[in-house]
Amino acid sequence: MLRYTLRRILQAIPMLFIIAVLCFGLIQLAPYDAIDTLTRPDMAPEVIEAIKVRSGLDQPAHIQFINWLKRMAVGDLGYSLINHQSVATDLVARLPNTLILVLPSYLLALLISVVLGLLAGANRGRPVDKVIDAFCAFGMATPTFWIGMILIYVFAYRLNLVPVLGMYTLGAERTTADLIWHMILPCSVLTFGFLPDTIRFVRSSTISQMKEDYVMVQRAFGAPKAQILVRHVMKNALLPIITLVGMSLPILITGAFITESIFSWPGVGTYFLQAIKSFDYPVIMSVMLFSAVAVILGNLLSDILYGLVDPRIKAMK
Repeated sequence: MLRYTLRRILQAIPMLFIIAVLCFGLIQLAPYDAIDTLTRPDMAPEVIEAIKVRSGLDQPAHIQFINWLKRMAVGDLGYSLINHQSVATDLVARLPNTLILVLPSYLLALLISVVLGLLAGANRGRPVDKVIDAFCAFGMATPTFWIGMILIYVFAYRLNLVPVLGMYTLGAERTTADLIWHMILPCSVLTFGFLPDTIRFVRSSTISQMKEDYVMVQRAFGAPKAQILVRHVMKNALLPIITLVGMSLPILITGAFITESIFSWPGVGTYFLQAIKSFDYPVIMSVMLFSAVAVILGNLLSDILYGLVDPRIKAMK
């Protein structure tokens, strides 16, 4: 397993390089230059040239790329062109905020999905399955920003029950209760967004397991359906969930861009959207590369967990 892990890490290096080239290339192909966000039309050419030199934008594209790779190799993500703060410092400050919001939402969605997915898969074609499937279809067809706007209108504007913006109430003491109160709406939106795909994933896995021979044997011995589902089907049906857990790593790190922006949550997603609006390319490239690393680590984590829980896969590796 250790040899396999090291081989996968080595395979990720050229992939990261290709992703870095693509990120940098897309920035260079943008219809306007980063210097446009740092200057005004009434500035003198000498001032504009000085800003280019200070920001390193006066050098050829390949020199900029090489310098950027050198900084990335030592963990230097550079500085924001807008606020001149360290990108690494900003990410470290915002990452806990994203985890506080996204992690509980994902765990809650995972728990609900397991229950509903098992229930739907064990009752395939019955009314309960059709209701759950209709809910999944509605959830997949409904954008999360629309759900967020509806919840804001009903529970914040009309009923005035919960706060809308930020993590804490402005001017008030920052308490855990206030944080939880502010998390209600964004967590609800994120949980709703995570549910449909995960429910269908568990449902499909459950239906596949219900056709296996060991289920027929248990039925032949007269075992209750609930016992078969909980003791035997569930542990095998949930094995593919490891893939979802591994692939959720990018979401946990980069956050949910739309939801964070709707509720003004000071996380990585809001930071990234602000950088896009101002064409703050050091931030954009850092977050994009950070997301790519998270995807690769998520895949690697899934493979390792599969090998640990499934002896057959471990033997193949």
